[in-house]
Amino acid sequence: MIGFDGPTLAIAVITQVDPGIDIDVGTTDGILGGAIGAALTTLVVGAILIAVAPEYTERMMDDVLADPFGTFLYGIASLLGIGLLILLLLVTIVGILVAIPLFLLAYLVWAVGGAIAYLAIADRLVGRNEEWLKRLLVAAAISGALAVTGVGGILAICIGAAGFGAVLRGYLG
Repeated sequence: MIGFDGPTLAIAVITQVDPGIDIDVGTTDGILGGAIGAALTTLVVGAILIAVAPEYTERMMDDVLADPFGTFLYGIASLLGIGLLILLLLVTIVGILVAIPLFLLAYLVWAVGGAIAYLAIADRLVGRNEEWLKRLLVAAAISGALAVTGVGGILAICIGAAGFGAVLRGYLG
């Protein structure tokens, strides 16, 4: 039998105290955190777009509403292409220096496009005669509500892809 002296026995007892159960009870994790994050992202990015470039925002909203399927396909194809490019760049050491800024830029364009697409939906629901604040709050509510459910998450990706495609198509072609 192995004998333990005082300090060794104390360390052995301390390391075995952890029961192996880890329960995280945070309100910003999981589904609720995702919904709050989606709503806040749409609210903040949409407010910045409305304050800085209201004509651009309206033009992109019109593009999403005029051709939702085309902007969606353009957005999904672009997203897959950018994702593949980032993956290929990450394989090389030098490419990491390009992949990280490209990922951040794509994320920023996705946030802008998503906010524009949600504003376009809110515009259809509320009406163009209403003030920007009402449309912005409706857009944020839709974004947050869709993030709560699994099916809504898939729909949120489709809406974001349509906005992403509209923004990219406006710049690239």
